[in-house]
Amino acid sequence: MRLAPGLHRIGSDVVNSYLVEEAAEITIVDAGLPGHWRELEQELAQLGRSLDDVRGIVLTHGDTDHIGFAERLRQGKGIGVHVHELDAARARGEVKKPNSGWGRIKVRPLLRFLWYSARHGGFRIPPVREVMSFADGDVLDLPGSPRIIHIPGHTPGSVAVHVPAVDALFVGDALTTGNVLTGERGPRPAPFTLDAEAALASLAKLEDVPATWVLPGHGAPWHGGAAEAIRQVRQVAMGH
Repeated sequence: MRLAPGLHRIGSDVVNSYLVEEAAEITIVDAGLPGHWRELEQELAQLGRSLDDVRGIVLTHGDTDHIGFAERLRQGKGIGVHVHELDAARARGEVKKPNSGWGRIKVRPLLRFLWYSARHGGFRIPPVREVMSFADGDVLDLPGSPRIIHIPGHTPGSVAVHVPAVDALFVGDALTTGNVLTGERGPRPAPFTLDAEAALASLAKLEDVPATWVLPGHGAPWHGGAAEAIRQVRQVAMGH
């Protein structure tokens, strides 16, 4: 799905993965679920591209529903998978996420999330055997020159990825625009967050980022700018 010139999404509002195209080369931000592989190939084909044009995968964090097809691409095509050093072990499957931070749950949205995950291979996600680590402030030598902003909270190594070339800020699970556990829509704190207080504090690093598109791991693309998205997240957090 084309969002803007050079900016595409695969997946759905349940689980997202994004493509950045620059000079006929591709950076993937988050690798969704294994079952998104076919959508990846189809989206690339519509661009007149193939897997051979992918130069790297950037992970916003190491949770399983963000690394979906990363190992398949790394093994099959030798494509580097980049993640913050504090989430490297998580992406490699060496650290399991504790069963906490869920927050409120409504049965129908939860079942929808589980059904979608199951249909897209979400319960058998291969860890990434080898990763390349980055740190806060790094600008990666990949299409779009992604800049890393460390925003711990959801996980210790959670990051946002700013790509000025496509006017986009990829935020992973620093916030959500579609809560998979409650069905609530609009910018708000993400569930499954390990340290909610730290996650909220980390948003201060994003509110001045000049990006119109704010693209979460879960929920619809947001086109209203980073500052307004974060204002709404804080409003919801204080209301709880």
